[in-house]
Amino acid sequence: MFRSIENGDNDRCVDLFERPDRTFGFEEFRRDVEDAGLWTPVAYYSGQSYTTAAEAFDAALRAVTWLSEAAQKTK
Repeated sequence: MFRSIENGDNDRCVDLFERPDRTFGFEEFRRDVEDAGLWTPVAYYSGQSYTTAAEAFDAALRAVTWLSEAAQKTK
């Protein structure tokens, strides 16, 4: 994983990662009380593959509505 970004409530996160084949991807997770606080995948975006980290991040920004605001706070 090369970056993990959580929302302001700390109950959602997006992980951006690099695969062994040098492609990139991302996944959105949620954390709920009923799941004992464990991170659970939300939409299974990780199946998509991107050539660069920037492409993966741009795709994540388009797919995950809260990510843009959260990413601004982590810079």
